[in-house]
This record gives sequence, structure tokens and C-alpha cells, in this order.
Amino acid sequence: MEKKTINLNRASFTQAINISAQWCKEWGEDLLSEEVLADRISELIKTRNGLRGFFAYALSDKDCFLLDKLPFSLIYKLNEGGNVVVEIVVKNLIMSSAQIIIHRRDKNHEYEMASENISERCKAILRLLGSKSVTKSVNQVLRNLNNMGNSFDNSVKYDSEQKEFIKKQILDIAQ
Repeated sequence: MEKKTINLNRASFTQAINISAQWCKEWGEDLLSEEVLADRISELIKTRNGLRGFFAYALSDKDCFLLDKLPFSLIYKLNEGGNVVVEIVVKNLIMSSAQIIIHRRDKNHEYEMASENISERCKAILRLLGSKSVTKSVNQVLRNLNNMGNSFDNSVKYDSEQKEFIKKQILDIAQ
């Protein structure tokens, strides 16, 4: 039987999610060292699909503890990823923070807790990434928050409660 391999440079978004899930599972079972995992993730996040897929999985899966433990080797590789890594983590912080408010209003505690977990993971990562890049990105968000929204085309703007909560979450990064 021929073994199939996926070229990380051509991985789709869905493939990147599945690859990330497999690697995190192997790491959680001590089948991959932190260093090997960090090297693999570093290669995956060099593409847009890889970057989005990795963070979509690692931030949202409650059973993946990689972003809770944040091994030094991973933080080092994420820092090497530069501004695109900071930008995607900041975007996930904003979206998850806005969703926390929506889930509270809907009294959907399960989804609220999931969004809170994503938000906490984002803040933890941002505290460890290059401070100049993080500061620049969050300052840009704070300046543009009135023009940002809860939809892909920003047609549904964040309401005042969401904006205040997003600001609070951003300020919490410095804690």
C-alpha cells in the first residue's frame, strides 16, 4: 500500500485542520516532542490555509492543550511567523470576545465557555509574542473598532457592549 503524504504548501484549509488535529493528538500522547511539533507547525503556518487551519483547530478544540501549555519551542516558532501570526491571533481574540457577549445574551453557556476558552488562549499567546507587533496590531484594532463587525463584510457592526468587552479583553493582554 502506498503511503499518501500531503504537501504542506498545498494543503487546503480542511487538510490543515486535520493535520493539526493529528499532530496535537500525537503530541498529547507523547509520540511527538515539543520541538518536532513546533518545527512541523512552523512549516504548516507558512501558508494562509495552514495558518488558518492550525489556529482554527488549536484554538477551538477543548481537548487540544497545546495552546494552554505553550511550549517555548512553539512560541519561538510562532514569533518567527511574524505579523501574520499576531494578526490571526488578534482577529480570533476579537471574534471570540464578541461571541462571548452573544452567547451570554442567548444564555448558551456551553458556547460561551468555548468562546471564553478561545479568548483566553489568544491572550496567553499574545502575551508571549513580539510585543511591538502585538502593540501595533491591538492599537490598530482599537482605532478601527467602530468600523469592525460581526460579519465577513463588516455589514453587521459590533454593538457598544461587544466593543467595550473587546477593549477589556485587549487591555487584559498586558496583565
